[in-house]
Amino acid sequence: MGDKANAHSGAAGRAATADHPASVRNVVLVGHSGSGKTTLVEALALTAGAVNRAGRVEDGTSVSDYDEIEHRQQRSVQLSLVPVEWGGCKINVLDTPGYADFVGELRAGLRAADAALFVVSASDGPETMAGATRMVWEECAAVGMPRAIVVTHLEAARSDFDEMTRTCARVFGGDDPDAVLPLYLPLHGAQAPDGHAPVTGLIGLLSQRLFDYASGERKESEPGEDQLPLIEEARNRLIEGIIAESEDETLMDRYLGGEDIDFKTLVDDLERAVARGVFHPVLAAAPAAEGARQGIGTVELLELITGGFPTPLERAAPVVSTPAGAARTVNACDPDGPLVAEVVKTASDPYVGRVSLVRVFSGTLRPDETVHVSGHGLADRGHEDHDVDERIGALSAPFGKQQRTLTHCIAGDLACVAKLSRAETGDTLSSKDDPLLMAPWDMPDPLLPLAIQAHSKADEDKLSQGLSRLVAEDPTMRLEQNQDTHQVVLWCLGEAHADVALERLRSRYGVQVDLVPHKVSLRETFAAKSGGRGRHVKQSGGHGQFAICEIEVEPLPGGSGIEFVDKVVGGAVPRQFIPSVEKGVRAQAARGVAAGYPLLDVRVTLLDGKAHSVDSSDAAFQTAGALALREAAADARIHLLEPVAEVRVLVGDDYVGAVMSDLSGRRGRVVGTEQAPGGRTLVRAEVPELEIGRYAVDLRSLSHGTARFSRSYARHEPMPPQLSEKMREQAQDPA
Repeated sequence: MGDKANAHSGAAGRAATADHPASVRNVVLVGHSGSGKTTLVEALALTAGAVNRAGRVEDGTSVSDYDEIEHRQQRSVQLSLVPVEWGGCKINVLDTPGYADFVGELRAGLRAADAALFVVSASDGPETMAGATRMVWEECAAVGMPRAIVVTHLEAARSDFDEMTRTCARVFGGDDPDAVLPLYLPLHGAQAPDGHAPVTGLIGLLSQRLFDYASGERKESEPGEDQLPLIEEARNRLIEGIIAESEDETLMDRYLGGEDIDFKTLVDDLERAVARGVFHPVLAAAPAAEGARQGIGTVELLELITGGFPTPLERAAPVVSTPAGAARTVNACDPDGPLVAEVVKTASDPYVGRVSLVRVFSGTLRPDETVHVSGHGLADRGHEDHDVDERIGALSAPFGKQQRTLTHCIAGDLACVAKLSRAETGDTLSSKDDPLLMAPWDMPDPLLPLAIQAHSKADEDKLSQGLSRLVAEDPTMRLEQNQDTHQVVLWCLGEAHADVALERLRSRYGVQVDLVPHKVSLRETFAAKSGGRGRHVKQSGGHGQFAICEIEVEPLPGGSGIEFVDKVVGGAVPRQFIPSVEKGVRAQAARGVAAGYPLLDVRVTLLDGKAHSVDSSDAAFQTAGALALREAAADARIHLLEPVAEVRVLVGDDYVGAVMSDLSGRRGRVVGTEQAPGGRTLVRAEVPELEIGRYAVDLRSLSHGTARFSRSYARHEPMPPQLSEKMREQAQDPA
């Protein structure tokens, strides 16, 4: 593992293929924005021979070239796949965005992968790992996913590999920091005038060998006598860490008894511990110098992936059922088993249309066959459930902007599938004769509302289709057609997520939209008892209109809705017209009585009225009921009710005070706190929804990206008088 012989088997210019799950490795790169993930992917592709020394494929593009938006924004915004070959294995390298707004792409990468590489920068401080990166580490730990750590930016003047490895052990190791230890130490060259000594290679702690990359090629040699004492302490600690996780319970006693454990035993135990997810080696990597064929540490990293990370065969079988909900059992990663594949990403190509990145968990996927597409249960986010048959197009492996044709895709492998016009991210592909459905993975709830409207009539005609295609690609978006405010609202994860969504609408689907202020669904209610009389009398020749009714309105507790009571005596209002009065009252309540918001939590009692034997009608009493309610409102004090959300904030203990103070400033009421694992606190509060429209953005800034929150509707309650009056004025004069 890194200390083994170089078994390079890269092949530029052709698609990497796999004929057995044992020869596949699926690894996802995780790390904060700017940690060097994409640069590392390019360095791995160069070392594996998938690109030339300029880092380009044959069409001149980079393996990381994919989305024009990424070039314009100078950051990764979506999951990308780069397949390479090494040591007889096909390695599917999944590069994920590091910015928190694109955590949906990260979750898709975790779903498709069997192991994770956490990429951290040697020049960064511990705060860069304290937020989303640490949370992802804990998610991986919960499911036992193998993890390793790669320290990048060793070439930076202020880089400190030793300090970063200690930070990793503290942040990621938790109660067992000895489970996070380096396999190599950086080999430094001559010191520059500014005091910085560049990293030119690595020292293998297990093999006690030097791997020098100074010439542009990896060269192995013996360390000098003066170097051995420098690595002795780190080597002994590494050996103890490996032995502590060994399945051979006698190994520790033998080691403590003075026995020299042989190199092969240590490497084998290391690989097993990594594959089981109980030991997490730290490696180092630096980009190749200009003209060099290998970046520092890339060979060692490729050998860790092929030797230490598990094959898809070692991943548990997915939880599947029939679309009707009946449980089914599927063997883990059987190429000859029933087809079970999942769409982990959906993208649009201007030339071939929709392209789906698919992970095959069972069976073998072949081009031009008909498959069943089963829905994913995200209808609440604007993603309809699916239960249809579709004929798939060509299979391919992405490489930069190219798509290299594949003849098939076996269980454990990934491929791009063309022409799946109905399938969306999260959908299951299975045999049309034996439809199956995989359990969906957790997706973050989008909490930043974006109210939009078409820029022109031409955009209005294309808006619906553009939005439906946009949310089909990204299940972290939610499309809402708000029936109360009549707004089209696109819910996103943050400002960067929203910017990308709008840019894709414009550039990819040709739809220009304007942002408008997001409206919150307010309500109205009576503050005290009031009465009203509705008189609708008209004579215009022939049959006229005659209806008179008297009502009493009184407030009810929150959540009561509209209650209608009939107390008419003596037949003053004929029985057949009483439902008409109720219908008119309810229709007026839906339109509002003060500021145009729906009325609720009142009891309306019909007390008396008059009718005409000829001119009374259903329509006349509906109108009278509405007029009576409006008259009652004119003589009463009307409360505006605002929705209140129950907000749960999970935040590091260092930021609890700031979060609670901020919530109070938003008219929030903190209702409780409780300790959470990992030095965090769960803060529960009730906050008016008017105050948390941008809380997803503000909380990230307040907590330096370390906090997350959820919200759910609690109830409507009266607004403060000054704010209520302001909202009334806005309703009467929208301009």
